[in-house]
Amino acid sequence: MALLGVSVWRRALGVDRATVIEEIDFDEESETVVVHVRPRRSTKRHCGRCALRAPLYDRGEGRRKWRTLDLGTLICHLEAESPRVNCPVHGPTVAGVPWARHGAGHTKDFDDQVAWLVTHTPKSAVQELMRVAWRTVGSIVERVVAEGRAARDPFEGLVRIGIDEISYKKGHRYLTICVDHDSGRLIWAGIGRTKATLAGFFDLLGQERCKEIRLVSADAAEWIGHTVRKRCRNATLCIDPFHVVQWTTKALDDVRAEVWRSARRNGLVGHAKDLKGARYALWKNPQNLTPRQKEKLAWIATLNGPLYVAYLMKEQLRLIIATKGEAALVMLDAWLEWVRGSELPAFVEVGRKIANNLEGIKAALTHNLSNGLIESTNTKLRVLHRIAFGFKKPEHLIALALLDRGGYCPPLPGRQAA
Repeated sequence: MALLGVSVWRRALGVDRATVIEEIDFDEESETVVVHVRPRRSTKRHCGRCALRAPLYDRGEGRRKWRTLDLGTLICHLEAESPRVNCPVHGPTVAGVPWARHGAGHTKDFDDQVAWLVTHTPKSAVQELMRVAWRTVGSIVERVVAEGRAARDPFEGLVRIGIDEISYKKGHRYLTICVDHDSGRLIWAGIGRTKATLAGFFDLLGQERCKEIRLVSADAAEWIGHTVRKRCRNATLCIDPFHVVQWTTKALDDVRAEVWRSARRNGLVGHAKDLKGARYALWKNPQNLTPRQKEKLAWIATLNGPLYVAYLMKEQLRLIIATKGEAALVMLDAWLEWVRGSELPAFVEVGRKIANNLEGIKAALTHNLSNGLIESTNTKLRVLHRIAFGFKKPEHLIALALLDRGGYCPPLPGRQAA
């Protein structure tokens, strides 16, 4: 240790001046470096949970080890006494140490490097490089996120939020997620997609912060709307316009299928075959049509009046959604009148559904608020889900989502935060 100097060893081990390095040994049997350390007097006998100074309770289980970052190709451990203190809040608790989080078997630098790697590299790379089991990675991510959320209130200043669900496992396993439209961050995720799940989020917010929320974007799911109206009485619920367009796209496909079946019943096999291949020409936006799809659409306009009318209704609603503002509200009312008189059952039903959710749809058009941000978050979470395939607990997946999309991913040890 004298050859390199204490300051160099501190940098190599990732500890600060609150840690005293007593001795460095090399265990030839296990081929590991063991560094004997202790906290300085000023940092001793603090509760590991709340950091309050407390009297000594007992010596605990004696000396213990914490895995730290490797020294070259060698595994390295810090070893120190692990006494317990009698915390006035938490009772007998293991004393905190400056080099590790409470309850961890690894140092802070080790945890931070694993947390960074798990959001940037494949699972196999994290395991191979850090020499840890995948279940250990889940626990590390939970610790890092818990510390970040304790240091900064994730719900402070919430005014505009988005709520949605995402499937994370076969068998109808879902997470409910909430994002902050102003910061773009994922602020909360819970297991399930029920009123009780979402109520848990609003319980965490508390009554005063629920009163501060002004806009909530969501799809037209009843369980979301009911809970939002009950818990956030000052908020306006904005029904995501993208989902509204999806309703009309589905209705358009229903009309196409009915026209196809009618052609089959009447023996028009060739006509039915041409209709079957027209789906993408009807679905795509006009500016994205290929020359062949444009010809198909022109053929539909000539020979299939009801289907072409359904296509025009879908396109008109898409234009309304893109317009937004007061002009969009006037156009939407006219569109609803058109749909009611269309005599197309699928679109009459869509018109009824839009009318039932009209207040929320108009609010989304007025405030220009959609679930685009949360859909983007869902896409990124699906990528993370593939990375976290080995996680057995959904809580670990939630922690990984918050780590990456909630702004809690730490910089690599020794680097400045971006």
